[in-house]
Amino acid sequence: MNRWFNQNWVGAAASRLLVVLTFAAAGCVASQLAWAKGPAPEAAATSVALADLPKQGRETYALILAGGPFPYEKDGTVFGNRERLLPAQKRGFYREYTVKTPYARTRGAKRIVCGGAQPSKPEACYYTEDHYSSFKRIAP
Repeated sequence: MNRWFNQNWVGAAASRLLVVLTFAAAGCVASQLAWAKGPAPEAAATSVALADLPKQGRETYALILAGGPFPYEKDGTVFGNRERLLPAQKRGFYREYTVKTPYARTRGAKRIVCGGAQPSKPEACYYTEDHYSSFKRIAP
């Protein structure tokens, strides 16, 4: 009888420990997912005045407000915000536009990403000069 008690007690203790560890792990995953869906803290705090953008950035911004025409085929396409550095929105909210880089043979790393229901009347625009590694909100 004593042997039976010890085996069942150990089994029950192991089961309780497994339940506790499972809930702890689920809590950690949930908290990480909740953080990932929101904007990065620095994304909302960093801004740049439109006048402080490079000349090519100001030209791209003017084209966005005018509705184009845009020099690159990818301009105006949906930006997925996979980096999750911009405020969370439904897919299709953000669109990306190339900022020309002088002497570059490719599109370069500079972009303006704007969000809103109407592309030519954006609710907010963001500038990146490092290909989506960081963003500054454009203050018109």
